[in-house]
Amino acid sequence: MVKIKFYGIGGQGAVTAAKVLSKAVSLYQDEYAVTVPAYGHERRGAPVFAHVIVDDSPVLLNCYVYEPDIVLVMDESILDKNVNVGEGCTEETILVLNSGNEKMIERYRNTYGFKRIYVCDGTAIAERNIGRSIPNSSMLGALAKTELVTIEAVENAIRDSFGKVGELNVRAARDAYEHTENA
Repeated sequence: MVKIKFYGIGGQGAVTAAKVLSKAVSLYQDEYAVTVPAYGHERRGAPVFAHVIVDDSPVLLNCYVYEPDIVLVMDESILDKNVNVGEGCTEETILVLNSGNEKMIERYRNTYGFKRIYVCDGTAIAERNIGRSIPNSSMLGALAKTELVTIEAVENAIRDSFGKVGELNVRAARDAYEHTENA
């Protein structure tokens, strides 16, 4: 069982990305997933959360993730919004971070003790590929670098989920996958 927690800012597509990840795993990887979004305070610009549990057998849990194996951060500034993305993490927890800023990457490492960090500038990749600063698809491509999900499964789920703008989002995911680095 792998537990993933998504952190984002309202309008970036964190909840959508969590749902697309569940679809990618369930439909294109022959595994099981459940998505639990955290609703209540959403508005554009406010912190939002989503939780995903993935397993190779049916997931019988339907709850928040309290001890994540992977943390995906869609906006590096969430660190300055009194959100503790390290809550419940162990030294084995992997961080997937949307950032191109070396100082910010080190702040995450020093503040929360993440040993494995995958980074890419998902927002710049989204702007380049879809013309909007919505990094959900690009960050799913970055997440694929952790080998939780294949990039092909992510691409297929994005096509299914995004209709006529699907191919633009697929390009963003692939671009991010190819430009994600282990920091």
